[in-house]
Amino acid sequence: MSEQPAPAARQPLEPPAADAVRSYAAAERAKTDTLASVLEDIATNGYPAPETGVLWETARDAHLATLADEQARVA
Repeated sequence: MSEQPAPAARQPLEPPAADAVRSYAAAERAKTDTLASVLEDIATNGYPAPETGVLWETARDAHLATLADEQARVA
């Protein structure tokens, strides 16, 4: 994306906020690239064998545990 000045109808972000938005965009782009890679692999090679997968309950519990660890703690 080109570095163009903001149109008059827009209010520019402060540099820290702009950096945070760029960081979020980069993280979302990386997740999208990962998903696209998985879909391309499935299209090329077919679905993986069920025996090699992870049960959804196991994946869910691991994700919930990660979320619980990330929550802010109040002292």
